[in-house]
Amino acid sequence: MFGHPKSRTTRKARRFFSERRVRVHFVDLRRRGIAPGELRRFVQRFDVDGVVDPTSRSYQRQGLAYLSGSADDWVERIVADPSLLRLPLVRRGPDLAVGDDPPAWERLARAARDG
Repeated sequence: MFGHPKSRTTRKARRFFSERRVRVHFVDLRRRGIAPGELRRFVQRFDVDGVVDPTSRSYQRQGLAYLSGSADDWVERIVADPSLLRLPLVRRGPDLAVGDDPPAWERLARAARDG
């Protein structure tokens, strides 16, 4: 799971998995960034619009609503500034979830319990 400890949805996801006794490896994006290859998995699955948070301060301050670019351009921009992400990003093998998505978290938790 990738996120920020102060992010409300990240805390919600961590609590969700903890209540179901599913161990999660947490990566604090403030301390350690996300690898471009890892981020591309999420962008390929959910597209840039599904991964970027248009309500984030960083997004609005940079005026990115008016910017167009390729997925690779966005990956570079997000790697440089992870505060643009919709958090948390959760992955278990090829299965992915972005943001506040309890049904997807339940699917991931079930897969983790089933082995």
